[in-house]
Amino acid sequence: MTQKVFYQGEIVDESSVSISIRSKAFNYGLACFEGIRAYWDDEEEQLYGFCMKEHYDRLLESCKCLNMKIPYTSEELCDYTVELLKANNCKTTTYIRPIVYKGAETLKPSLMEMDDRIIIYTQPLDSYSGKDELRVAVSSWRRISDTSLPPRTKATAGYLNSALAGLEVISKGYDEAIFLTNAGFVCEGPGENIFFVKNDKLITPPPSDDILEGITRALVMKLAKEELGMEVVERSVARTELYNSQEVFFSGTAMEVTAVVEADDRRIGTGHEGEVCRKLKEIFAKVGVGKIDKYKYLTIPVW
Repeated sequence: MTQKVFYQGEIVDESSVSISIRSKAFNYGLACFEGIRAYWDDEEEQLYGFCMKEHYDRLLESCKCLNMKIPYTSEELCDYTVELLKANNCKTTTYIRPIVYKGAETLKPSLMEMDDRIIIYTQPLDSYSGKDELRVAVSSWRRISDTSLPPRTKATAGYLNSALAGLEVISKGYDEAIFLTNAGFVCEGPGENIFFVKNDKLITPPPSDDILEGITRALVMKLAKEELGMEVVERSVARTELYNSQEVFFSGTAMEVTAVVEADDRRIGTGHEGEVCRKLKEIFAKVGVGKIDKYKYLTIPVW
């Protein structure tokens, strides 16, 4: 079946959409995007769009920062996404990628021209990393800062930073990279936020440490407080704390909740997924398919 995409207000064949080689999105990376999941529940034979509105709220915030204007509300984009999932007959866990980009073909790397376009496509995605336990290394590349290319805008151009860090550590046999800030504090992964368990507290770097304010991150913090009764602390984290934590794990739309068991060739905790990570992963999986009533507002049934 020909894949469908949402493009400029319509559901169309993917093959009918093209982007000029002169487009500012292609030449300069003048675009922003989101990653959203829809989870398939075998028992209910139902697909649940997960945290869609929260993601589209953030997309519109990114657009505002980058002087991009699209004529849709978050609610309208949710409706279009459900329509797209149906058009593609999605009946498996699916990744959804909305991108807003500058389509203008003038030479200057400017955000002033108002030729703003949006496209949304889908693809099946089960496990992003393919592993339950990750070995990581701190990259020599530092995280881009909010005063240069703000990570919170989720701009496509910023992911060169992520790609360089990944190239450095994965080529050496690690599973993922960890960024430090320019001040030397632990920041996040190339596409994931990071959490630490120390003294029975859940610790995560604050927005002021150049992180992406993750949708999954916010949910993990909420679940830790409300379901596990943990104290959650946002503060700067020294590199040595990475090695000495009881547990470390990533969170993200693609990565979900995944344990980090080794960092820079140092074993973390027991060297295996810890209890906090395991419990949060289990709760997160239930929330994603609407199994916990108090969090059903985060899901949108598709079928």
